[in-house]
Amino acid sequence: MKTAMLDNDLSSIQEARDLANAAHEAWKTWSRASQAEVDRVCEAMAEAGYQASERIGRMAQEETGYGVAAHKKLKNEFGSRGVWQSIRDLRSVGVLRHDPDRRLYEIASPMGVVTALVPSTNPTSTAFNKILISVKARNGIVIAPHPAAVRCTHEATRTMATAAEAAGAPQGLIGCMRQVSLPGTQELMRHRHTAIILATGGTAMVRAAHSTGKPAYGVGPGNVPVYVDRSADIEKAGRYIVASKAFDFSTICATEQSVIADRPVAGRLAEVMRAEGAYFTNPQETDALRQTVFHPDRSINTAIVGKSAAHVAAYAGFRIPPEARILVTPLRKVGKDEPLSLEKLTTVLGWYEVDGWEQGCDTSIAILESGGRGHTQIIYASDDRIIMAFGLEKPVFRILVNTMGTLGAVGLTTGVMPSMTLGPGGLGGAITGDNITAAHLINIKRLAYATAAPPLEAFQRGDIPAGPSPEEVERLVQQVVHEVLATRHVG
Repeated sequence: MKTAMLDNDLSSIQEARDLANAAHEAWKTWSRASQAEVDRVCEAMAEAGYQASERIGRMAQEETGYGVAAHKKLKNEFGSRGVWQSIRDLRSVGVLRHDPDRRLYEIASPMGVVTALVPSTNPTSTAFNKILISVKARNGIVIAPHPAAVRCTHEATRTMATAAEAAGAPQGLIGCMRQVSLPGTQELMRHRHTAIILATGGTAMVRAAHSTGKPAYGVGPGNVPVYVDRSADIEKAGRYIVASKAFDFSTICATEQSVIADRPVAGRLAEVMRAEGAYFTNPQETDALRQTVFHPDRSINTAIVGKSAAHVAAYAGFRIPPEARILVTPLRKVGKDEPLSLEKLTTVLGWYEVDGWEQGCDTSIAILESGGRGHTQIIYASDDRIIMAFGLEKPVFRILVNTMGTLGAVGLTTGVMPSMTLGPGGLGGAITGDNITAAHLINIKRLAYATAAPPLEAFQRGDIPAGPSPEEVERLVQQVVHEVLATRHVG
C-alpha cells in the first residue's frame, strides 16, 4: 500500500513538472501573440465550453455527487460565454493606456504560467473561467483538480485546449493534472516556471498556496448573511432566498448561509419561504442537524456537502415533505457556540429575528466575524439610507442588494465583474477583494518620458567631503604645537 502511494506521488510530481515545462515552452510563443490572435483563441474556447456545458455539467454532478446537473450547466455557460463577454474588449497586448500630459505609456506584459487550483464544488465552471482569463492575459495555465473531480475537470480543460489549439494557440499552453496527489500539487505550485497561483477551494488549500512563496490570489469562506428589512419586497426576498440557497445545492461560496429577518416582516417572510419550499425545523431536528452538518471539531461533514434537503434530513434522522427544497433552522446564538451559524455548503439555512436594521447590522457583523470576513453580505430593502449603511459598515467586499447571493456575487445578476473566484481582501487573508479576472493576470510596464529637469542639487558631488578652511588648518596646527610643547615641559 505504501509503495503504491509513493509510486502515485512520484508520478504526480513528474506530471506536474512535465505540464509546467510544456506550458512554459508554449508561453514563450504565446507571450508574443497579437491581440487579434488572443481574442480569436479565447472566443473559440468560450464557444466550445458553452456548447459542452450540459455534458460537462452532468459529468461533474455524477463524479462528485454534488449539486444539480442543470445548475452546473448554467454555471458552465456563465464560466465560458458569460466570462468571455465580460473580458472580450479588454486590451491585453501592447499599449493599454497613454497619458500625453504625463508622457506616460502603460504596456501589457504577461506573467508566465498560472497554476490554478480548482475545487470539487465548482470543478468545471471554475476551470473554464480560469483558463479564459489566463489565456486572455497571454499566460499559460496548468490546472490542479480536486481529487474528487479529476475526470470532469480534465474534460473541461481538454475541451478548451482542443479549441484553443485549433484556433492557433501553441500545444501545451493549457494543461491539467490527471494523477493528482498533494505532493504533485505542491510541486506544481512551487515549480520554477509557476509565476502566479489562482487558488479556489478550502481554507487549508488556500493557505498552502500562500505559503509557497509565489504570488497567489486566494479566496476565503463565504459565511453570507442576508438581512431582510421591513422596507423590503417580502415576496421577492422569500422567493429569491429559497431559490438561491437551493441552487446547485448551495455549492457556491456566496450562497446565503443565514437569514436575518426584521421582526415586523419575519412572519410573512417565513410564509413566503415555506410556499417556495423552505422547511423550518423544530428544536429536535435543529439539534440533529448540528450533529450532522459538522464534526465535533467544527469541520464540515463532506457527506452532506452539495446534497438535497431530503438527503440531509434523512442523514440527520428525520423526514421532510417531498416538496421541501431547503432546511431552515431557527437560531439564537452566533459563533463557536452555534455551529449552524457557520458556513454550510449544503441546503441548510440559519434563521434569526431582530428588531430593526441596527440589530440586523450587528447580527450580520457577528456572523461575518465568525467566519466570512471580506466575502459577501446581502440586504433586501427599499430604504436607501439603510442600504448605504450596510454598504459602509459591513466588513465585506460585495454587498448585494435585492438579488440572489449565488448569482449576484459572481456577476450574473449584478454589475460586478463576472468570475468564479471571489477575493475576500485583506479582511479574509487575501491580496484583493475583487472578483478575479484577466486584468489581475497582466503585469503593467510603464514607459515614462522626462516631464521636468532634475533639480540642481542632484548634480552636487556628495561623495567627496569638502576640506577644512585655512583658518581651521591654522587652528589645528597651533593646537598640535601647544600639545607637543606641553609634553616636553612635563618631561
